[in-house]
Amino acid sequence: MSRSASGSPFKAEEKAELARRLRDYLRDELGAEAGMLETEAFLDFIAAEIGNAFYNRGLFDAQAAIAARLEEATDAVYALEKPARA
Repeated sequence: MSRSASGSPFKAEEKAELARRLRDYLRDELGAEAGMLETEAFLDFIAAEIGNAFYNRGLFDAQAAIAARLEEATDAVYALEKPARA
């Protein structure tokens, strides 16, 4: 995964939007007030400490989806098989 100059895996606009959403969640659901600097630091922590778990789950799910489609394609190829003459 490529990283920005700041070390974040997100572009500046993406990081700002994610931080805004995280700040709103912290305020609305947990009653915790945090500024953008603190929220961006928290977002960086989440990305660094547990981001790989979410990434790996996404890879696992993608792999399962591809395997299912491959099985469908294999079945479709076998369905094209014609009986051989004796």
